[in-house]
Amino acid sequence: MLGPFKDRTAEAELTLKKVSVSFPIYHGGSRSLKKRLLHQGTGGQLASDVNNRVVVEALRNVSLSFKAGDRVALIGSNGAGKTTLLRVMAGVYEPSAGGVICRGRISPMFDISLGIDSEVSGYDNIRLRGLILGLSAREIESRMPDIVEFTELGDYLDIPVRTYSSGMLTRLTFAVATCFSPEILLMDEWIMAGDAGFLSKAQHRVQSFVERANILVLASHNLEICRRWCNKAVWLERGEIKMLGDVESTLAAYSAETGAT
Repeated sequence: MLGPFKDRTAEAELTLKKVSVSFPIYHGGSRSLKKRLLHQGTGGQLASDVNNRVVVEALRNVSLSFKAGDRVALIGSNGAGKTTLLRVMAGVYEPSAGGVICRGRISPMFDISLGIDSEVSGYDNIRLRGLILGLSAREIESRMPDIVEFTELGDYLDIPVRTYSSGMLTRLTFAVATCFSPEILLMDEWIMAGDAGFLSKAQHRVQSFVERANILVLASHNLEICRRWCNKAVWLERGEIKMLGDVESTLAAYSAETGAT
């Protein structure tokens, strides 16, 4: 079941035009056994570039266009190119061919602990992580009361995070990561956070966070999550689009071929 589309920005747009991504592996003179092992270990296609290096073609000629209101599931087996595609959208990887056009702020949710400094306080880490997410200092301070309340960490926020348990650190990073309204939200699997007592609260917050997004692109192996939150799906296979369409028909075709449920 889809969540409601709230506060949409009509201009939000994400377009990929004939995008390809290749990763050089080694020089073409390497032994055939190594080539065979690499071929078995990657979902991409092996090829040679102009410098006679062996490369993995992680994405090949991918064209997509999303607008406000689109919630897109990226599906496919391990190595199909889902994470590579998300990172191209986020600007982490530069295409070896083609281009990406983006209107709206990209919010990649790949590693919510990115930017944490264990030697400074929880408050300082909230500010550091907020800056990494693209928030201004004023925006961070305006959201500080909500973040502090949600973490339930109290006076622990005044001391270095190296003293935190893993559960406390999860509460801190999760609260900061979900404190704003994203425009284009990229997720590599659904966010799960915290211990049993915190999980229900966290899931309610992440659902509200996703509902506020103008565009959602979610890579996931969990087809039920895809059905609940997405209205479109892109099925990737060996770096290429095998199917693109509404979520139900695309997931049905994917399940019929792969047995995934």
